[in-house]
Amino acid sequence: MCSADHRMVLVHAHPDDETIATGGTIARYAAEGVAVTLVTCTLGEQGEVIPAELAGLAAEHADQLGGYRIGELRAAGSALGLTEQRFLGGLGRWRDSGMVVEPGGRASVPPDMHPRAFAGTGRGAQVDALLAVLDELRPEVVISYGPDGGYGHPDHVRAHEITMAAVEQLPQVHRVFWAVQSRSALTAGLEVLRRKPGLPFALPGPEGLPGVDDSEVTTTVDITAQLPAKLAALRAHRTQVAVWPDGPAMALSNRVARPVPAVEHFTLARGPVAAAEGLFEGLG
Repeated sequence: MCSADHRMVLVHAHPDDETIATGGTIARYAAEGVAVTLVTCTLGEQGEVIPAELAGLAAEHADQLGGYRIGELRAAGSALGLTEQRFLGGLGRWRDSGMVVEPGGRASVPPDMHPRAFAGTGRGAQVDALLAVLDELRPEVVISYGPDGGYGHPDHVRAHEITMAAVEQLPQVHRVFWAVQSRSALTAGLEVLRRKPGLPFALPGPEGLPGVDDSEVTTTVDITAQLPAKLAALRAHRTQVAVWPDGPAMALSNRVARPVPAVEHFTLARGPVAAAEGLFEGLG
């Protein structure tokens, strides 16, 4: 059990990233009394919309998706017990950049990127905005993504860049973790799903599974008790996520199954060596 004096800040690119990558961790530490603050960098305006009845919100139509996703994020945060949520630089300061997948699978920014796109200009201002939040809250633990942003999305990469630039100026941040996906855990979860009847999503092939090798995972967080909260938060992001609770499993707009495991995985990027399980162990 953590001390109620502990503080954690998570830096995520879009609404839903916090739940997909770290929802159980948020719920677990919030329940233990940790002050958990989420910094969301954009409104996710360029996201693809899953429910047909909400398709008109998309950027190529009414361009109202960002505002709608604010409500989804608030509902997800409530399900997780999140202490506080802020938008980097204020509500709507930076816009979802979108993503183009080039031949070979490499992700890049669209050629017609919006002037306020998060992955465009303004990196220095973004670092300053995050630095102000971290200096105010003074968390011991900060969580974001690794250098590739997890899967190459330009906004995730930028979130990594500004997080690492900001924490370098703040010695009071004791540990920085990158939220990662364990390839072996993903493989094991998919094998379970293959044996379940009625899965409403397609199953990916064994080649090209995302994630990192076990050697890159330094720390895990057991979220078994928090799985119901995480699934509720995933359901709150209904424009972006479809949830099959029997798995548990989820899918994005591509309708390809992803297991929702009872463990979340992290790489320690900076700070004293962490325990194999838990983010605050050894910090007092």
